[in-house]
Amino acid sequence: MSKQTQTQNKEPGSVGPNSQPLSNFNYSNRVQLKSLFLDRTDGWAELIGQRVVVGGWVKSSKEVEKSSPPPPPPSVTTEYETQAKDVSCVEILQSRIPLIRNIMEVLGGSSSVYRKKLRDTPIAKHLPPPPPKSSTVYLLLTDGSCVATLQVVVDSSVATPSCLLPTGTCILVEGRLERPSTEGKHVIQLQAEKVLHIGTVDIAKYPLSKKRVPLDMLRDYSHFRPRTTTVATVMRVRSALSFATHSFFKDHAFFDVQVPTITTTDCEGFSNMFQVTTTLNQKADKERLSTIYETDGVRLEIVKEAAVEKSKLVETLKRSESNREALAAAIHDLQKTNELASQLEVREKKKLGTALIKDDKGDSSKDFFSSKTYLTVSGRLHLESYASALGNVYSFGPRFQADKTDSAKQAAEMWMVEVEMAFAELMDSMNCANDLFKYLCKWVLENCSEDMKFVGKRIDNTCIDRLRQIISVSPEIISYNEALDVLRKAEDKKSETKFGSNVRLTSDHLSYLADAIYRKPVIIHSYPQDAKPFYVRVNDDKTVAAFDLVVPKVGTIISGGQNEERLTVISSRVSMLNLPREKYEWYLDLRRNGTVKHSGFTLRFDLMVLFITGLSNVRDVIPFPRSYDKANN
Repeated sequence: MSKQTQTQNKEPGSVGPNSQPLSNFNYSNRVQLKSLFLDRTDGWAELIGQRVVVGGWVKSSKEVEKSSPPPPPPSVTTEYETQAKDVSCVEILQSRIPLIRNIMEVLGGSSSVYRKKLRDTPIAKHLPPPPPKSSTVYLLLTDGSCVATLQVVVDSSVATPSCLLPTGTCILVEGRLERPSTEGKHVIQLQAEKVLHIGTVDIAKYPLSKKRVPLDMLRDYSHFRPRTTTVATVMRVRSALSFATHSFFKDHAFFDVQVPTITTTDCEGFSNMFQVTTTLNQKADKERLSTIYETDGVRLEIVKEAAVEKSKLVETLKRSESNREALAAAIHDLQKTNELASQLEVREKKKLGTALIKDDKGDSSKDFFSSKTYLTVSGRLHLESYASALGNVYSFGPRFQADKTDSAKQAAEMWMVEVEMAFAELMDSMNCANDLFKYLCKWVLENCSEDMKFVGKRIDNTCIDRLRQIISVSPEIISYNEALDVLRKAEDKKSETKFGSNVRLTSDHLSYLADAIYRKPVIIHSYPQDAKPFYVRVNDDKTVAAFDLVVPKVGTIISGGQNEERLTVISSRVSMLNLPREKYEWYLDLRRNGTVKHSGFTLRFDLMVLFITGLSNVRDVIPFPRSYDKANN
């Protein structure tokens, strides 16, 4: 007999005369809460009287003591009462007033021994012990299957209240579904008849016992935070987006390919990569990095940190609106700092390429791999080899960047959806990216309605309207140079930034286009060569066939373009950037043997979840976020 058949035969009890039994979860003898609350059009009438088993964690609780009449006097005459019927007034005084009692004992008397015995046998010893306190416990239970919680009523005769009340307690209970005795926000409740399991909580150490723990504090307890309603809702939305991603590519005849996590190739060319090694040589690494990242006494990392601080100053001055001259000076200073960072980055890319060549020639004989290996920053180069055989392929997995920048849009480990299509050019890639983006937005609205209602209530009240607008409008498509012109014409009345001929678009510029100017998604294409990876196809005007899809509130969410299929052009790009040629020979082989025009893109999946839910920090949508100096479990 199958497990499912066994489960169906485990009927906890009878049901109402007109109701259909609820189906249990296939792999345990319990009913998920979502089957009680979602898609109910009958007012829960058919559920009343059904006997079910539910399991979950206590979100909140209260104990109500039952009121009871005073106990009646004992109906049985005790031995004490029989003997005390003839007690005189003097004897009563003896029992009440110690002085008189002591005098009588000294004088003696026929009844003194009996009276002493009377004092040592109080009436309380002959009465039954008081009954234990009787109470009812009301629990709000969640099992993570939906936003809704179920009220569970447990009598103190069924289980000890003190074990059930703490927030976070896990319980498995069996009982009958019923209407609450008083009208309120609960339309149905479970009257518990048996408590099958109790997972107790250490109240002093459990971090969620306090109300509304801020999201940034919850990151220190990533193993507990999915028990909060907000994080659980975000993770259900994330799960739905993951499923929708695979559904989109299945519907469009793509093949799922798993690319390696450990690689010798840097897809971006000059990324900050995590090295994979079984030996440690931290001192040598520090010396190498110090040499690479210092130019004329100026360290790129320090310049970037200064840019972050100056950006915060600009935002503070904007909010104050008290000194426009100070604001203009701060913006000008920030612009110069960003320009310096861009110049240093270009110069150091060439230095890094040369240093990597020298570094890879070191002794690796004692390591697990014979050459330097890293955690991959992108799988698109590896996907190209399968696109050259299968046509249309995609990969979905974690990618890694050893970037110390404290950004709300960046983490050390982030999940990416990467796509490669043979016989496809720039516009094909842009169309596919836009279709995928809209598909995911529509999927969430249609399949996560309850979760999105909660998101709209507790996180971002514009989220549903924003997604509906995304689906109904087409993105603005402009070239990189056109974007610069738009920003110049805007005259930056708010930021007062002047765009010179050498200014490069930053992430803030791109976000400004989507948030303030067009107020919808923007696709920007035809970038300068040094702004994109080495493998992007070079256009006749010396720009490259790359694009970014920029969305309001988040910024760049998809990047892609047409890849260079011409051997001579990409070979010269590798040489010009001083990349270690031997590491890219396999990639160049794809151009030597059966080359084809092809294009693709990368969707930053975590940023997609961030956009959908309206949260502000990407670490809050990643199950176990990893960032600089933060890897707690």
